[in-house]
Amino acid sequence: MPVDAPADARADASPADVRERVVAWFDEHRRDLPWRAPDRTAWGVLVSEVMLQQTPVVRVEPAWRAWMARWPTPADLAAAGTDEVLRAWDRLGYPRRALRLQECARAVVERHGGTVPATADELLALPGVGSYTAGAVLSFAYGRRAVVLDTNVRRVLARLAVGEALPGPAVTAVETRLAEAWLPDDDLGAARWAAASMELGALVCTARSPRCAACPVEDACRWRRAGSPPDAHAHRRRTQAWTGTDRQVRGRVMALLREAPGPVPAHVVAGTWPDRVQRERCLAALVADGLVVEQAGAGEDDEVAYALPR
Repeated sequence: MPVDAPADARADASPADVRERVVAWFDEHRRDLPWRAPDRTAWGVLVSEVMLQQTPVVRVEPAWRAWMARWPTPADLAAAGTDEVLRAWDRLGYPRRALRLQECARAVVERHGGTVPATADELLALPGVGSYTAGAVLSFAYGRRAVVLDTNVRRVLARLAVGEALPGPAVTAVETRLAEAWLPDDDLGAARWAAASMELGALVCTARSPRCAACPVEDACRWRRAGSPPDAHAHRRRTQAWTGTDRQVRGRVMALLREAPGPVPAHVVAGTWPDRVQRERCLAALVADGLVVEQAGAGEDDEVAYALPR
């Protein structure tokens, strides 16, 4: 049953008023994350954004600290062995991100002398950098005005400005225009709003159990004023269980190869998953993605082995 909207709802709250209150809340409640520190680098911000894709902060923070201690600049990562990179990525998931991040580092070295560029066009031309990541680097690293539209910001704007429980499965042009309209005109104000609205979505305006009573702009929220209606896009969302999926098989194979000191014989890899057809399909996909290499045996009858690329 929808929760009753606050009795003192102010339908006339302006975007400027809402932004001011959200930023004030952020100044008091923001998390102390290393990629937000005063000595942060654009490279550190870029690494954090790639790691945070579909991975929670609690898992990313220790991995980010270890990664930055090992490869503090794009040049350091560019020179690393691919097997080292994949082992360091460990269990963050979606290991293709690690390969793309190394490709990105090499491009930064080759095209920009090892310095992460500070324009949208140059960032978007880097491997693995899309519109969200480019906007995040511009805003969080360089303090520039840019649309930063991640899942958290999309949810905040959907509830606050549109009155929907959750945004649709994919970003739309309408959403992007709305996010642009809500951005302050100045660089500093836009960067602060981007960080504050994202934090509000992460800590208060969450997907499943929003803490509306703790929200600094609950009285201005269209979704709350509408009685907190259910998700209108629920029928369009697809969910997939983890158990038994190709992702689980791929994860087991990658875990085995990360821990192995050298190539792993095929009969050992076979022990990671009982379904031969599914296992071989996943192995072939890992090889095609450049995450695993297949090595032929030294002799005619020698067994094939698998390893991380070097």
